Amino acid sequence: MSAVALVPVALLGVLVGFAVPPLAGRFATRPAHFPAPSRRGRWVWLSPAVTGVVFVGLAVALGDDPALPVFLAVASVGLVLAVVDLACLRLPDPLVLAAALLALGGLSGAALLAGVPGRLPGALAGAAVAGGTHVLLALLPGSRLGFGDVKLVAVLGLPLGWLGRDALLAGLLLPHLLHGGVVLGLLAARRVRRDTLLPLGPALLAGSWLAVLLA
Repeated sequence: MSAVALVPVALLGVLVGFAVPPLAGRFATRPAHFPAPSRRGRWVWLSPAVTGVVFVGLAVALGDDPALPVFLAVASVGLVLAVVDLACLRLPDPLVLAAALLALGGLSGAALLAGVPGRLPGALAGAAVAGGTHVLLALLPGSRLGFGDVKLVAVLGLPLGWLGRDALLAGLLLPHLLHGGVVLGLLAARRVRRDTLLPLGPALLAGSWLAVLLA
């Protein structure tokens, strides 16, 4: 994709980014843990910058892939989910369902319109593999993996499966490597304890995004 074509994608990302904090605030179940409107200055400016980078990265990685709009839509919902999870350790079902509908419906439409129906089974298989492996992880003794995380992973498996096996495998591994690195860093800095609950959603989303870039 040319640099000129990336400009509207970046602008779209910035515009979407301004909507992320207020939307996330509506889904926060613990308002005391979510910045008040008067204290959201950093979110107001950080969110558009992050969203712009996410959108441009996806556009560069996917190029003329017919599913690019679907990836952008899922990323938009994902950013809201990440902010909510950071604020109150929660991945609201309505947002996860919205991402699932966007991914499944959008990829189905892209497969049919672009004449590549064979890619849709790969997306469905990606969701099944991603969700199934994380169900097993959640059931392990002492696991801190919540079923909100499991549902999100299954949804992210759809676009990753669309891209193929390598992207799916990277999308399954990278989030846990990122999360583990963050946890180790916080432990070393004595910012958290071993029993502190930390959100996994942002790592799941960031790892999936990196997997797309590396695909």
